[in-house]
Amino acid sequence: MRILVVSDTHGDVYSLQQAVAQQPKAEVIIHLGDGAGEAADLKLQYPEKAVLQVRGNWDWKSDLPVFGVQTIEGKRFFFTHGHAYRAKSGMSDLIMAARENHADILLFGHTHRAVTDYEDGLYIMNPGSLCGSGSGKKTYGVVDITEAGIVTNVMNLR
Repeated sequence: MRILVVSDTHGDVYSLQQAVAQQPKAEVIIHLGDGAGEAADLKLQYPEKAVLQVRGNWDWKSDLPVFGVQTIEGKRFFFTHGHAYRAKSGMSDLIMAARENHADILLFGHTHRAVTDYEDGLYIMNPGSLCGSGSGKKTYGVVDITEAGIVTNVMNLR
């Protein structure tokens, strides 16, 4: 199963649509915040896909939760924007929260810097930003869950 992971769209609907179009096999889309309206629109545009989302620090009027926990293909995901876990100061609070929730995969945004890592059984990914990451590139993430295991990748928007 392929999962598309996006964050920090900040109103850039065109880039979000491009990311979805570039990953047609993705059955699940996880939006990690700072784009609650765009993510809500995805649910209407792609009813065949599961769309999960959390609130970011720029989603002022949103009543979405700050984090989500979801099991997909037998793997437990902990996903959050990251601001409530001080993501810009490091990943320790995020990792602790993911471990407390017995996650296999930690997904977070907020920093606009793409990261993929693996630490003691925990896959970690920040997909960067679809409105431009720290390097100016527009990026998104892909998580593939197969019989062989889990693969996380950060992709540049084409």
